[in-house]
Amino acid sequence: MRHLKSSAGEGGAHPVTGGAAPATHRQWETLRTFLPYLWPVGRVDLKARVIIAMVLLIASKVVTVYVPFLYRDATNLLSPKSAAGAVIAVPVMLIIAYGVGRILMVLLGQIRDGVFAKVSQNAVRALALKTFRHLHALSLRFHLERRTGGLSRVIERGTKAIDLLLRFSLFNIIPTIIELALVAVIFTWAFNIWFTLVTAITILVYIAFTFSVTEWRTRFHRQMNTLDTEANTKAIDSLLNFETVKYFGNEEHEARRFDRSMEGYERAAVKTTTSLSILNAGQTAIFTTGLTILMLMAGQGVADGTMTIGDFVMVNAYLIQLYQPLNLLGTVYREIRQALIDMETMFDLLEVPGEVRDAPDARPLGVRGGEIVFENVSFAYDKDRGILDNVSFRVPAGRTLAIVGPSGAGKSTISRILFRFYDIAAGRVLVDGQDIREVTQASLRAAVGMVPQDTVLFNDTIRYNIRYGRPDATDADVAAAAEQAQIAAFIARLPKGYDTAVGERGLKLSGGEKQRVAIARTILKNPPILILDEATSALDTHTEKEIQAALKRVSQDRTTLIIAHRLSTVIDADEIIVLDHGRIAERGRHEELLALGGRYAAMWNRQREADAAREKLKETLEDASPAERASGSFEMAGKG
Repeated sequence: MRHLKSSAGEGGAHPVTGGAAPATHRQWETLRTFLPYLWPVGRVDLKARVIIAMVLLIASKVVTVYVPFLYRDATNLLSPKSAAGAVIAVPVMLIIAYGVGRILMVLLGQIRDGVFAKVSQNAVRALALKTFRHLHALSLRFHLERRTGGLSRVIERGTKAIDLLLRFSLFNIIPTIIELALVAVIFTWAFNIWFTLVTAITILVYIAFTFSVTEWRTRFHRQMNTLDTEANTKAIDSLLNFETVKYFGNEEHEARRFDRSMEGYERAAVKTTTSLSILNAGQTAIFTTGLTILMLMAGQGVADGTMTIGDFVMVNAYLIQLYQPLNLLGTVYREIRQALIDMETMFDLLEVPGEVRDAPDARPLGVRGGEIVFENVSFAYDKDRGILDNVSFRVPAGRTLAIVGPSGAGKSTISRILFRFYDIAAGRVLVDGQDIREVTQASLRAAVGMVPQDTVLFNDTIRYNIRYGRPDATDADVAAAAEQAQIAAFIARLPKGYDTAVGERGLKLSGGEKQRVAIARTILKNPPILILDEATSALDTHTEKEIQAALKRVSQDRTTLIIAHRLSTVIDADEIIVLDHGRIAERGRHEELLALGGRYAAMWNRQREADAAREKLKETLEDASPAERASGSFEMAGKG
């Protein structure tokens, strides 16, 4: 298995890992990994297409090398030494045959491409789907440490590379090799070994020059790709945070960041274009020199009487015919190398191990009531950052537990552990007596519903986002969930109703509207275990009370875990635990914790004072005159 590197290389950073560009032997390994996709197991139809395409390829090359013979014979018959009677009839047939041959050369190639298209596109689809599924199977830690723009670029390049590799290798390199071999045999048989040797030396020098210059140019392409990925990542990151950019007026700052990447890309692109001129000039000089030598040899043969005028033009025809694919050799070589690099990068992505995996004998979670038990759980995101320290609690089936505490205490981490986004360092987490590490992740997550603090919606309709909780739900089910989440009336007022698009990440909706869509989505999922992670944090006081009432109805007969900052939302919980620095500092019901006079009571008093100050300020604002509001004197009154 190949291992991901962490250090940057001179030729440009790895688009996913930040490591150096892959080595040549790794590219051959990538090619071997890819080849089975062209001969897929159980797909007799695709295997038949591969065989037919190869037969058509060979047939096309046979026609290609035979066409110059027709050209030679027609030329000989048109020469002054030919019989007068043959000049009119026979060359016409040869010329027609020559034209038909030229058509067949192209026609067979096009049919070959059409036959093979399903094979190549099936390979593209299979690899793209495998990569997409693998990305969703990777841990949350991986996605938090990677940039979405860079990942999307890797997948985009990788899938395009498959098509490029097939097009250039199977239908350019291999046909050219076949044609070169046939021409060598023909030159040796029809003329002499010297024609073959001169042709071989010309081609070898041509290839060596092309490969060496292309290797030099590849550095610039790698730089272009690295800077292109960087620019794309910055652009996506900036556009996803469009509102933040506007809040701080940093449009020019973002433009400068983007332009710095594009400036480097521009320099690399200029070097690429300049080096291409050197490549083209050198190729032309080498090939023309070889062609000139062969034409001189053929001319001498005509003068000596050992060759005909037709032989002379046939030599020229073969060399000109070879020049077209050889002229593309630099591009083909570079594209194949780059395709292998891009594919290797995608395969590296496929080899990133999943941090959280199902056990080999994992079984589906059997939910009876939904009891949750955390038993001496310790967890750290990394060894230097401990989050939970020997945390134990039990949520009986159908009961509600609230977790409160300051920011960074580990509240949201508990929900991520319950979803098994991470595996714990010590202890056990049980659902109805079953260790969550011994059940399948799919069955565990199907049993748990989440209303997160930061709601992110898909760039689709409201209907789609609610239905995401249960994709097979009917429109009536969607409407019922919206009603329970107190958002149905809002949707009804929209011109397109449930078909209203919510925009990128739901930016067309307010925070409260997004939160209620998330609640409706979870209601539709109808899980036996419910997690509310600051579920009403984005709502005003009036709406919060409505949603709390709805959530109270929804959480009936469900095991509910509430992660809260606003303590007013947890006063009815069956038990409240107070986390502090990853440990349980206090636990009990609301009244018990207030009577204790500890951390919970202090938090409660601070929030009551803050709420009272807000209410007083609101009343002062309502009573203030327009002039006082304009001058801001009401603030002093409120403070007084």
